[in-house]
Amino acid sequence: MIRTRAGDPAPYRDPACTVDERVEDLLGRMTLSEKVAQLGSAWVFQLVDGTDLSAERAPKLLEHGLGHVTRVSGASSLGARDAARVANAIQRFLVEETRLGIPAIIHEEICSGLTARQSTVFPQAIGVASSWDPDLAEAIADALRLQMRAIGAHQGLSPVLDVCRDPRWGRLEETFGEDPYLVARMGAAFVRGLQSDDLSGGVIATAKHFVGYAASEGGMNWAPGHIPARELREVYLHPFEAVVRAAGLRSVMNGYQELDGVPCAADRGLLTGILRDEWGFDGCVVSDYFSVRQLAEYHRLVADASQAAVVAMTAGLDVELPGTDCYGEPLLAALASGDIDEKVVDVSVRRVLRAKFELGIFEQPFVDFDAVAAVTDTPQQRALARRVARKSMVLLRNDGILPLRSHPGSV
Repeated sequence: MIRTRAGDPAPYRDPACTVDERVEDLLGRMTLSEKVAQLGSAWVFQLVDGTDLSAERAPKLLEHGLGHVTRVSGASSLGARDAARVANAIQRFLVEETRLGIPAIIHEEICSGLTARQSTVFPQAIGVASSWDPDLAEAIADALRLQMRAIGAHQGLSPVLDVCRDPRWGRLEETFGEDPYLVARMGAAFVRGLQSDDLSGGVIATAKHFVGYAASEGGMNWAPGHIPARELREVYLHPFEAVVRAAGLRSVMNGYQELDGVPCAADRGLLTGILRDEWGFDGCVVSDYFSVRQLAEYHRLVADASQAAVVAMTAGLDVELPGTDCYGEPLLAALASGDIDEKVVDVSVRRVLRAKFELGIFEQPFVDFDAVAAVTDTPQQRALARRVARKSMVLLRNDGILPLRSHPGSV
């Protein structure tokens, strides 16, 4: 059995133990600061200078560990090989220089391929849906899975399962369209391709934005939504439920907006009542970027970051992204004042630790950056992107233009 630096047996380091055993053993060893650190995140540029860890900033930000690292590739100018090198450097510090050696989850944006340099660009989701071919969605996600794991990334912020019926909404192209059945089928296929049959070789899919984000007033981003209960169930919740039940979805991201007067980031009825109690979802809920602090700054639901942390976590929101504005010192202050119980924090920490064990990153925290090129923007990936683009085309009218003549006449 692997032992801690102090020489004590550490079941959480033993892959022969069950995930539940490892989670409980590790949780029991953690200080409150170490627990809270697992619920926060940091941008890559906060941690590194170029391709090296910042000797000044990284030790402070990583002292107690870290839940997520935000977009090593997508928030930098790094090429694929250097992104893998930076991922290794961050993980090495966490594994070798922190007390418990807990690796971080690195997440990336993947709406139309991995948002990074040297990555294949795939058609947007609305184009994929226009193919009416779930196998293509699964193939795209499988290609993303290989590329992401090669650079040390473990979670992708897709698929978008918003049912969009208002063409004014500015993120329509990220969705699979207006039909809840089609959205569900495409979403489930994407999740299966990304997560694979074994998450130790897969990437956590993140279904977003829970829920009704595209049904906003005036088609405006972040605007409130008002959806009757039956329509909410039959149209907007349906794709999420289908993907949870049929594809084993491991993560959900809340919407920015308020739904019938309640911000989604603070809606326990949605994040716990429907998602977990009704559907049996047991993965992590992560915040859309800055949406926890927006409970105070935008929605004015609470007075400060500490109260925002309490409301969001009590609702069932486990991890704050993209940085730690509320789930750090403000959450520790709320714990000290008794505004939230440590048992509530433990529930979310368990979910984060479970995800890390399922991903296999305790056993394999590092990647071979020399192997990155073999799965990055390959001819096969470009051919797949071209095939999807061709199948996404929809002919609305043909006034004798098609098929094009091989020998056009003069004009």
